[in-house]
Amino acid sequence: MKKTLIIAEAGVNHNGSIELAKKLIDVAAEAGVDYVKFQTFKAEKLVSKSAKKADYQIKNTGKDDGQFDMIKKLELDEEKHHILIDYCNQKGIKFLSTAFDHDSVDLLDKIGNDLYKIPSGEITNKPFLQKIALKKKPIILSTGMSDLGEVEDALNVLYESGLDNTEVTILHCNTEYPTPMEDVNLNAMNTIAEAFKVNVGYSDHTLGIEVPIAAVALGAVCIEKHFTLDRNMEGPDHRASLEPDELKEMVRCIRNIESALGNGVKKPSKSEIKNIEIARKSIHAAKDMAVGHIIKEEDLIMKRPGDGISPMDIHLVLNRRLKRDLVEDSLITFNDIQ
Repeated sequence: MKKTLIIAEAGVNHNGSIELAKKLIDVAAEAGVDYVKFQTFKAEKLVSKSAKKADYQIKNTGKDDGQFDMIKKLELDEEKHHILIDYCNQKGIKFLSTAFDHDSVDLLDKIGNDLYKIPSGEITNKPFLQKIALKKKPIILSTGMSDLGEVEDALNVLYESGLDNTEVTILHCNTEYPTPMEDVNLNAMNTIAEAFKVNVGYSDHTLGIEVPIAAVALGAVCIEKHFTLDRNMEGPDHRASLEPDELKEMVRCIRNIESALGNGVKKPSKSEIKNIEIARKSIHAAKDMAVGHIIKEEDLIMKRPGDGISPMDIHLVLNRRLKRDLVEDSLITFNDIQ
């Protein structure tokens, strides 16, 4: 089966520090994820200076400044992108970033991003969707805050721009940070898969790791999860992020679930074949019987081990004549009957 793509979302949890960003890459590489993802934007092209913060952003960063001032100090310029890409190469992990404006789309194309991640907030941004689709690279589309009709509209824009359903993976998502369990609605992931015949995954903002693990069991081919060095750090997304040990545990559990899902063929596994004879039963004599006795059902008892005639074949034994004496508890074989 295909390996689940695991994206560790560093996002803006670097707090504007290249050294902190490198430490996040260290953590992601150590955890064994496939991609470590950042965010690429110019504040001037992303939000107006009058834009308000989300409630969770106010809770995590205060209300003294607006959204523009908050994210302005979290920008990564082109030079920092190259530094982080080089560092990812050193650590054996793939670099990824999410663009939030047209210039950032071009920057990521220029530096060699091998796929595009479209954030939930851009799902209704037709020019942005067209811009990315025209890059002719695989797309991962998050669908937080959207209904099924909006997902369909976004897909149609991507398809009309030249992509097809094999090049798009849709992530079910809820954009409350953290997401309450009762709002996860994980079954919607498979609703999306059935409606649009696309690969699906899950971008998680709950606390803990159980929901992304469950998503893999339900068929997610991609998991995205925020992480941080410390949830108590200052910044908008740290509170809803995994700490290093939690990220590592999530990856471990996902890989175990992948292995446990198997190929879907129902047959004895290699490890359990040796237990068949021990756990199953064979036909045994329920009492002493003499040669020539005609076997009736009350003469038989089903006992372990399962190395004789299967109880499923009892009809082959009933009303047959014994060729020799049998004592109680004896295993009955076809050599004993005629």
